[in-house]
Amino acid sequence: MGADKDKITRETSFMEDLNADSLDTVELVMEFEDEFETSIPDDQAEKILTVGNAIDFIKQANGSTTLMSSNNRHRVVITGMGALTNVGHNAADTWDAMKSGRSGIKTIDSPEFDQYNDWTVTIGGQVRDWTPDTIMDKREAKRVDRVSLLGLAAAQEAVDHSGMDFTTGDPERRGIVMGSGIGGIYTIETSVQILESKGPSRISPFTVPKLMANAVTGNISIRFNLQGYASTHATACASSGHAIADAMEAIRSGKADVMIAGGAEAALTPLCLGAFMTMKALSTRNDAPEKASRPFDIDRDGFILSEGAAVYVLESLEHAQARGATIYAELCGAANSCDAGHITAPHPEGRGATNAMKWALKDAGMDPTSINYINAHGTSTPLGDKAEIIAVKNVFANHATSGGLVMNSTKSMHGHCLGASGAVELIACIHAVTDGIVAPTINLDNIDPECSGVDIVANTAREMSVNYAMNNTFGFGGHNVSLIVGRFDG
Repeated sequence: MGADKDKITRETSFMEDLNADSLDTVELVMEFEDEFETSIPDDQAEKILTVGNAIDFIKQANGSTTLMSSNNRHRVVITGMGALTNVGHNAADTWDAMKSGRSGIKTIDSPEFDQYNDWTVTIGGQVRDWTPDTIMDKREAKRVDRVSLLGLAAAQEAVDHSGMDFTTGDPERRGIVMGSGIGGIYTIETSVQILESKGPSRISPFTVPKLMANAVTGNISIRFNLQGYASTHATACASSGHAIADAMEAIRSGKADVMIAGGAEAALTPLCLGAFMTMKALSTRNDAPEKASRPFDIDRDGFILSEGAAVYVLESLEHAQARGATIYAELCGAANSCDAGHITAPHPEGRGATNAMKWALKDAGMDPTSINYINAHGTSTPLGDKAEIIAVKNVFANHATSGGLVMNSTKSMHGHCLGASGAVELIACIHAVTDGIVAPTINLDNIDPECSGVDIVANTAREMSVNYAMNNTFGFGGHNVSLIVGRFDG
């Protein structure tokens, strides 16, 4: 399915030489026809306006892999995945739980919560039975907040899964973008307790590097010597969606060959749970934790606060093929928007969500009918689910309502990982295009009439062909991100 490596190198070099010569369209076509002993039909030649378009056409005509998209952007592929969630301690187990409809929501079991007795919410998505000694020694782990520990574990798995040796090669061509909506909140809470009980002189000198928003990014970059493009996104629940889109663009534009990207969140703490609880944002279905997260169901009453992390190794197609990497999927497009309406509530007509999806399709150069599956943000809140359905209908019209498109929300199983949500749920999108399985939305017993009209995969996974999937993540502050992932066919 791929091209001969030497042939790709020769074509790419030839493209660069032509670009340097600034040839016009006619000269460009003639040069390519002579060089590669092929003929470009007149109707196609008229469409070739750039070197990038010409090289695409010639490579396809010769059966070789297109390394650049038609607008001269490097193609971006996914070569490694890692995850640590309440339904699985790795990406494979997380996906197995998703497709099996297995919930990770339980009654919270943590001594930090026992000192208070006025909880109206007692359930959440904890990462259980995991200790950080799998990735570092105990002494070092004490100097790192839980959010960084979760992120490091997922990143280590992603790197191992990719088969790439990060101890060799050019570290300046490798970068990282991570997202976290809350950051080191556990460190903040425990440090305040120390301040109040023992005074400022007893505050740990590691407090700042543990709690800072970019700590996850920094810790992962140090571990894998990532000296290139780097950034951190803190856009509430859209954080990891922004991070993955940013990393994709760094590769597309040629700023990096390899990027580590994803999100981590460890906000299942007394302060965060209490704050979301008093906002009335959380489900109070304490007597049935596994049934509490029920996106699009008429009896939904709020989301489930969860923790977790998911991280990916992204590469330019050239880089991945040159090292013989296994390619799992291709990142095809992304876009973001802002509601500019309310700080916590979504726009009632899905204005920002509509724009994010519409612009992601434009970025990918796709028609709405290209998308077979949407992994919805679908948090199980009365307002959010309704607004997302409206937005999907705005963008996909008849394609959404005629059976050509399916949706789900895997939050029904793992809850809401806040800033890590987009990264965690990308696992379901990747496996949909590679395995032909769309995970179910569990607990969808009675669909809300205001969420009807779109084919939502309910309670049981569905086998189907998925060429392209869209991943939606929306956050407080009105932030919206849509990613498009596709099956890699060369």
